[in-house]
Amino acid sequence: MGPRNRERRVGAVQNTNDSSALSKSSLAARGYVHDAFAALLVPGTARRAPLIHRGYYVRARAVRHCVRAFLEQTCALPGAPLAQIVSLGAGSDSLYFRLKTAGRLTRAAVWEVDFPDVARRKAEKIRDTPELCALTGPLQKGDRASALLFECLDYRILGLDLRQLQRLDEALAAAGLEAAAPTLLLAEAVLTYLEPESAAALIAWAARRFPNALFVIYEQMKPCDAFGQFMQQHFRQLNSPLHGLDSFPDVEAQRRRFLQAGWTACSAMDMNEFYRRFLPAEERQRIENLEPFDEFEEWHLKCAHYFILAASKGDALSQTVVFPPTEAFLWVDLASPSGVFPARVVMSDIQGPNLKRYGHASALLSPGVILSAGGFGEQGGQHCRVSKFHLLLRYCDFGWKGSQICSWGPGAKWDGRLYHTMTRLSDTQVLVLGGRLSPVTPALGILQLCVCKREDNGTEDLKVTVTKAGPEEDSTLSRWRHSATEVSYQNQKYLFVYGGRSVMEPVLSDWHFLHVGTMAWVRIPVEGEVPEARHSHSACSWQGGALLAGGLGASEEPLSSVLFLKPISCGFLWESMDIKPPITPRYSHTAHVLNGKLLLVGGVWIHSSSVPGVTVIDLTTGRSSEYQIDITCVPWPLMLHNHTSIVLPEEQQLLILGGGGNCFSFGTYFNPCTLTLDLSSLSAEQ
Repeated sequence: MGPRNRERRVGAVQNTNDSSALSKSSLAARGYVHDAFAALLVPGTARRAPLIHRGYYVRARAVRHCVRAFLEQTCALPGAPLAQIVSLGAGSDSLYFRLKTAGRLTRAAVWEVDFPDVARRKAEKIRDTPELCALTGPLQKGDRASALLFECLDYRILGLDLRQLQRLDEALAAAGLEAAAPTLLLAEAVLTYLEPESAAALIAWAARRFPNALFVIYEQMKPCDAFGQFMQQHFRQLNSPLHGLDSFPDVEAQRRRFLQAGWTACSAMDMNEFYRRFLPAEERQRIENLEPFDEFEEWHLKCAHYFILAASKGDALSQTVVFPPTEAFLWVDLASPSGVFPARVVMSDIQGPNLKRYGHASALLSPGVILSAGGFGEQGGQHCRVSKFHLLLRYCDFGWKGSQICSWGPGAKWDGRLYHTMTRLSDTQVLVLGGRLSPVTPALGILQLCVCKREDNGTEDLKVTVTKAGPEEDSTLSRWRHSATEVSYQNQKYLFVYGGRSVMEPVLSDWHFLHVGTMAWVRIPVEGEVPEARHSHSACSWQGGALLAGGLGASEEPLSSVLFLKPISCGFLWESMDIKPPITPRYSHTAHVLNGKLLLVGGVWIHSSSVPGVTVIDLTTGRSSEYQIDITCVPWPLMLHNHTSIVLPEEQQLLILGGGGNCFSFGTYFNPCTLTLDLSSLSAEQ
């Protein structure tokens, strides 16, 4: 890399500090954390999205957890030496001021290191802000030629390049850092921006330099799955690519990295595990209720792609338990896959506009016509709630062709809802139930969509009309992320509407029966133990009843239960199905019954490091098997959540339509093309 490119890369990395500082300031402004100093250290303000707030919140809590563990251990004994905190790549972080205000620096001091421009800017900001100077106390006069840009009794800021280790070592010593004293080295999203050899040298230098030390890092991981690929692409576009992820892709590899560099003990976990194990339930509930929120998939995926690590060495810190034993976090080690389902692209842009959206619903009207409606996606060159319908039409026996069409006629228009359900009524009609316009605005009323042919019966110009099929003030369907499943009772057809979430309730456990012929809600007796409340689950018709699987339950915990709403003479009965081995808790998947087997397709889980493929459950024996999806022939990352799927029994195929999400601060991702999974191997096994 030439000098000019290196300078650009350094500038890009410094810009990540500015973005991070604004996010931390927004985090404090919304009440996630108590930090009166974040806004004083960053120029300007920005209102971040709730998903960004959650991501920075769990980062802040993980770092705070480690810092407190270090200080409680090192400052507990009388006569213990001064504890030292060295924040590498500190940027505009307010750690010193928060610790000072909390009275935690009576026997400790803080050193911060960052690029000279970043460090100088922070030092000047502190000098110019009376509220900050009041905490630092008298300032020392420094040498302008020195790397030490700011100095007071318990706080120093140094402007240095972390790749220049000899200069770093000398400057820290000159700034009063004692090698023998207990030292916490803190690096939040820092090492990943260094070239691998520079990061390795820094880790090894710290192990040699400090005999009693704790090294805490917070970084990205899991670069190879779809979310990881999109994450890496984002940072490459910012000219600050992530280094070392291929060599250290998971927490186990990161542990080995530190142990092999001279650290004697090391613990690490992803942020889903930290959030569940080390934050009290009441604190989780508090932050989950701070803002309207409906991006659970991306929240859990973001947490699965970041980790917190603490490596220690030396007698003084060998007993520092940063992550003490707690209630176990269930990790599922999946058995070897029972098979593979090949995936391939079945429709390209040449065959019409693709279904680039998520949170939509789809219905198979007839063997050659699939209608999709709603969701968030691309339309008119913008990302928005989609108002156009998407029709996928079969042609040339095995080909498919797509088209986008608007509501037609003088009646009602599509209202832009997402996370609704669509149920086929006939070859030309579907029923739309529930959904939302925003996390605080439910979509009101039942809609009926009718696909109309042209007078000449051509399929090239199909139209969709929208009519209201029920009263708009009906509060029964003030919900989204629910299910609607066709069931039978006394030879009558009903839609069983279950679960979901609403403006007032984060998760629902109620159910309702809609008589399809009269569009009236009716009461039908249901016996048995009431299932746990859930949303984003799957539901399939089976034997006149409904099969429910997974979902996100209370406390935003993925569920593993499989339930059967079984028809009985006087109504229905809830039965819990005994699945062996139990399915990995998941949500945001799709499901189908094919040849006596329940197929769970994709979704999001937090208890396994692998990527969900297809779980196949034999409904006769209850045995479950995992199948991988072979994406060798798919030329782009495949995100299997917020998607829809259609099973084609005669072809033994499964179509996957849309899917994706708003991926933290990395941007919005849509699966660009429709795929098919070849399920023929299931038939061959019978």
